[in-house]
Amino acid sequence: MAAEKKELRVYNSMTQQKEAFRPAVEGKVGMYVCGVTAYDFSHLGHGRAAVAFDVLYRYLLHLGYEVTYVRNFTDVDDKIIRRSNETGENPLDLSNRFCQEYLTDMADLQCLPPTHQPRVSDHMEQIKDMITQIINNDCAYVVDGDVFFAVDKISNYGCLSGQKLENHRAGERVAVDSRKRNPADFALWKAAKPGEPSWESPWGPGRPGWHIECSAMSAHYLSFKFDIHGGGIDLIFPHHENEVAQSRAACQESCVSYWMHNGHVTNNNEKMSKSLGNFFTIRQITERYHPLALRHFLISAHYRSPLNYSVLQLEGASEAVYYIYQTLQDCEDTLSSFKEATPSEGTEPKGKTVRVLPDAEKCIKGLQKDFLDKMADDLNTSHVLTGAFQDALKFINNNTNTLKKKQQKQRQLAIIQSLTEIEKEVKGVLDILGLLLPITYSEILEQLKGKALIRADLTEEQISRLIEERILARKEKDFAKSDRIRADLTVKGIALMDVGTETIWRPCVPVEQEEKLPS
Repeated sequence: MAAEKKELRVYNSMTQQKEAFRPAVEGKVGMYVCGVTAYDFSHLGHGRAAVAFDVLYRYLLHLGYEVTYVRNFTDVDDKIIRRSNETGENPLDLSNRFCQEYLTDMADLQCLPPTHQPRVSDHMEQIKDMITQIINNDCAYVVDGDVFFAVDKISNYGCLSGQKLENHRAGERVAVDSRKRNPADFALWKAAKPGEPSWESPWGPGRPGWHIECSAMSAHYLSFKFDIHGGGIDLIFPHHENEVAQSRAACQESCVSYWMHNGHVTNNNEKMSKSLGNFFTIRQITERYHPLALRHFLISAHYRSPLNYSVLQLEGASEAVYYIYQTLQDCEDTLSSFKEATPSEGTEPKGKTVRVLPDAEKCIKGLQKDFLDKMADDLNTSHVLTGAFQDALKFINNNTNTLKKKQQKQRQLAIIQSLTEIEKEVKGVLDILGLLLPITYSEILEQLKGKALIRADLTEEQISRLIEERILARKEKDFAKSDRIRADLTVKGIALMDVGTETIWRPCVPVEQEEKLPS
């Protein structure tokens, strides 16, 4: 991506408009993203948030910023305690187990590890210190060992969500408590209950409320002023609204420059969530689809738009990834056969400079401009892998075929140079999007085929036998049987391709597909 970089513009949920991204400290970015409450395997909604902000992280690094990226784990929470009571497991042991499972999913999805991944249980002192500051600033009060934030003390409460103080609901994770001065007041500290984990505090033993943890940890790692705070759109209220309030109550100069939120993943146009029971875990999907296919699916819509889950979309994403890597594999195979003919550093031995073909130069410039234009426009990944990117893949396919035919030496070298440069540009795009693995193209293709076999409930040996049956049927001119074998496999997502005298197979989008995964 050597083209001139455009100024990044991002949508700021606080101002509800796109704004030029200008960090507070030139060349450096501080970014905090709300992570998961670790009590179960993570679902596609969690995957979407992680991938959306991983793309942002990767793009900021590509732009040359030094990024401090913080993504937390909530490992102390009512939901964790309830689940631990059901399983008989220690709450912190249970949450630690699911933190590790989440990290496994993130590695599968090619999400880069954040700079810091703090856990609530490791930051009790910072949380208690912030609560003390808020109490000292007369914005919180203590009742029977509980500490509540007084929303009436904040003049612009609701500035992020647009919720009016007089008619908004209380925090989602707490019941309305008659001890509150205002029903909208929320817990900063919860007094200990029998059988629950607790920590000593100036107000008695207890544990933090949900909202305070992110304010305390973001301030600890990034200070009270930092550039980007991200999370799912469902966190705008009450979680992020309450973060704004309590951070300003602790430090009047507290400021997040850009609030960024990703849209829901929906199932039949209804938000996918554990509470509704209509979700799939990341692990359920990656058992049957390659993680690259899932990542491709997750960036196929703009990060702020709803993303409707369907098996057909996952199949399409898997097909798209296979096509990309088959194209790159074909390019690599063709170029390797001309290795000796490839000029060193773009020159022939006689000193003639080898330039890329005019069409290749146009293709490269088009890909660079298209990619950077779309990414600079609030990370518009929904169209990054269409248009100029597809044109680049077509150029590779057309010219690998051309190169196999007899060519004049100078033109042959120009095609080789062109394919080399365009392959490099395609890989650059894939790398920034997190779609490039540190293994060979052929290994990725084999992995994709392996997942297709799982979905088809077939083995490689069974397909080989069916291919032999089809070859025999064709020899015996039983074309009805030959066609039936091919059609039956296509229904299962397996396409047979006759290449010369050989028949090979590759994954394809099934012609019929259920809109659900087996349980």
